[in-house]
Amino acid sequence: MSVGLWTFAFDGKEIGEVRTAAAEVESLGFSALWFGEYRGREAFTQASLLLAATSTLTVATGIARFSEREATTAEAAGHTLAEAYPGRFTLGLGGHRPGSGVVTAMRSYLDAMDEVDLDVPGARPRRVLAALGPKLLELAAARTDGAHSYFVPPEHTAFARETMGPDAYLAVEQAVVLDADPGRARRIAREHVGGYVRLAAHQRANLKRLGFTDADLADGGSDRLVDAIVAYRGEREIADRVRAHLDAGADHVCVQVLDGTDGIPVEGWRRLAPLVL
Repeated sequence: MSVGLWTFAFDGKEIGEVRTAAAEVESLGFSALWFGEYRGREAFTQASLLLAATSTLTVATGIARFSEREATTAEAAGHTLAEAYPGRFTLGLGGHRPGSGVVTAMRSYLDAMDEVDLDVPGARPRRVLAALGPKLLELAAARTDGAHSYFVPPEHTAFARETMGPDAYLAVEQAVVLDADPGRARRIAREHVGGYVRLAAHQRANLKRLGFTDADLADGGSDRLVDAIVAYRGEREIADRVRAHLDAGADHVCVQVLDGTDGIPVEGWRRLAPLVL
């Protein structure tokens, strides 16, 4: 199975701790390390630090926000990392830009990237778009190597594969909790789901496309929604959920281990490895 890790946990951590964690991800046998860009390090800079700390691991931005940098900068930075670390960098792009629809804004951004005339050796990196709805999935298939879908059940993975066709690359995030205490595991899972349900309109819209109702989205998310988004009821469920995404058409699953702390979940990564690799 093609399985990697996804994390927001590097934000606020000393770079030595981040480098050590990346090296451990590689030693555990995961194929890729994905990280989000929010209030921490600039995405391309952090990617370079992670790539330098490892020797074979693929490093992926999940995602670099296109609203935070000019298209010329993103294109040049991606090419630079691809040249320095051939085949090891995946550029995930996404985000929002005020005043225009995200599909229109992303299409224009890709146009600008493609028009950049760079004097840089080598090929560009794999490029994927953060995509949930049909229009962005279609744009991802037409203009990039594929899509990175976040906060989705396997039913969405099947929908994404059908929408994009058989050839586009599809990398899917899956949140899990590895906690032997059922009550604590459910609390961690519900906190994760509740944050996105309350704050992310695009995630709410996507969940409604999948058949979830206003009742499912109320009060931080129904039991049905929490169970669909986070695998937390034992090791077998976690392994089965990763397999379900792959069976539904994902090329790669990047697993986000939640442990209810703000630390880097290295112990959870160690426990996860024998379940999914």
